[in-house]
Amino acid sequence: MRKIIGLLLLVLFPTLTSAATVTIKGARLWAAPDSTRLVFDISGPVQHALFTLSKPDRLVIDISNAKLATRLDGADFSKGVIKDIRSAPRGAGLRVVLDLKSAVRPKSFLLKPNSTYGNRLVIDLDQPKHAGTTVSKRTQRPQPVKARDVVIAIDPGHGGEDPGATGPHGTHEKTVVLAIARRLEALVRKTPGMRPVMTRDGDYYVPLRKRIEIARKDKADLFISIHADAYRDRSARGASVYALSKHGASSEAARWLAERENASDFVGGVSLDDKDDLLASVLLDLSQTGTIEASLELGKDVLSHLRQIGPLHKSRVNQAGFVVLKSPDIPSVLVETAFISNRSEERKLRSSRQQEKLAQSIMAGIRGYMQQNAPPGTVLAQHTGARRHVIVRGDTLSDLARRYDVSLDKLRMANGLDNDTLHVGEVLKIPSGSGDG
Repeated sequence: MRKIIGLLLLVLFPTLTSAATVTIKGARLWAAPDSTRLVFDISGPVQHALFTLSKPDRLVIDISNAKLATRLDGADFSKGVIKDIRSAPRGAGLRVVLDLKSAVRPKSFLLKPNSTYGNRLVIDLDQPKHAGTTVSKRTQRPQPVKARDVVIAIDPGHGGEDPGATGPHGTHEKTVVLAIARRLEALVRKTPGMRPVMTRDGDYYVPLRKRIEIARKDKADLFISIHADAYRDRSARGASVYALSKHGASSEAARWLAERENASDFVGGVSLDDKDDLLASVLLDLSQTGTIEASLELGKDVLSHLRQIGPLHKSRVNQAGFVVLKSPDIPSVLVETAFISNRSEERKLRSSRQQEKLAQSIMAGIRGYMQQNAPPGTVLAQHTGARRHVIVRGDTLSDLARRYDVSLDKLRMANGLDNDTLHVGEVLKIPSGSGDG
């Protein structure tokens, strides 16, 4: 789903007026290998301007109607591109000068208060790569882009001090789901063009949001969380599959918007931390809409194969606000493999044969989904020719049919459409083949 965000690259700069004097309470600095972030904690929104000077390299920050509440030279600049920081009053405002170790590309933006910080003025200093390491144009050769493997994040629920549900005979959920996950991992590893990532591979607890972080760090294309259900009615039985609900997506969007400065989050390959609330909200909504639709599609494929090995508790994909499903750009499903509270199903869950069947069914669902939805640039996409299109304003079904050289009937059939109405953010599968077949 990373490509969804590429549809909208827009930066909005709000015009701010501030008659009252704003106090600068302090500064914080974070240094990365190729960039440095300086954050001023301020008492309210400010107008400001930036410009650079060379020989030596400096960045000048003019802040209107502002005054210092403390010295700014307490931050540790040893690991960043900033050598020193100086400030002086300038009319009714303040001029801050950063002495730099090298030239930078600066950008700035304001952040509103959240649960941790108040108003902030953020200055990002990106260090351009030096041209001296490049070869001459005459000797440059285009390097072919190597197709990558699809990454499948596998998440065995619970673990460690959290056993999950416990069956009538004392079977812990954490134990059986890890066994199923390891079998699924082996199946993914054996599949050309796929690579597994486990959120845990032992009897230890991983916090729910850490599981999402692991998947995002490894740039996962799918997230599969494996669980075993339980209910007070011991006769409850069968498998279920869940995707994220719209309510869960809305609450997660609010969380992402509130935590952008610290997380430096990217959604679909685009940073949210330098976007204002309106733009970031639009970007998140586009991503989440497409991701939920993809998750439901993945869930249907998994459910159709689970149906072949045992009863289903729910015959359709359910939606809920489970935390592990809340990554805005990774299609994610939670599989309740059976009811561990049911004596018969507990016994089956302990069976290595049943564990293998469950892993194979989930794997078959993943394969079915990837046959139509392999991400561009992957080995699987080269083999399947899978294509997708995210609807933007102005798209019509007839225009898309002409653009991709497929018939309207094929396009409708591939997406289960009974009319030509399209919705912004909707993801369409583009079938292979061309012409008016």
